[in-house]
Amino acid sequence: MKGLSLIKPLCGNTAVDQVLLTVIGSQRDAQGEENTIELFTHGKRYAKNGVDYITYQETEISGMEGATTLLKIYGDHVILVRQGSVEQRQEFRTGERSSSSYTTPFGTMNITVRTTRLTVARANDGGCVTGVHIEYELEISGQWQSANTLHVTVQGDRKNGH
Repeated sequence: MKGLSLIKPLCGNTAVDQVLLTVIGSQRDAQGEENTIELFTHGKRYAKNGVDYITYQETEISGMEGATTLLKIYGDHVILVRQGSVEQRQEFRTGERSSSSYTTPFGTMNITVRTTRLTVARANDGGCVTGVHIEYELEISGQWQSANTLHVTVQGDRKNGH
């Protein structure tokens, strides 16, 4: 129980909120072709030491089945961490570039993102995170690949009483 004292409740009386997530990712390549993936899933939302967290399991729809995605939401940036079938740690800061390795069962790529827009939505009381929207440009091994968006909407999980 001692470790739980570091976690503050966000939305409700529990330290970790079970939530429903809508995750929409889109990519537009150099030819203007756009590909959008929409995922509806259960996840968790909590806060610890002044940082908000959203976590969920990837599925076959995203092409990353067997991976867990964690969004660490700070005041001015978001860190995305994926572990499992793919390994990735990416920082998103408006107007900045961030490079990392993206490891898949097929190999590792060096990727760079340039974040063009980052917004975090919160409940009216300024408490719990209700959404994250990130727009960024993606480069792989120094070559521009696509303009991307990642939009995560968080709702209480009525099935579990939230």
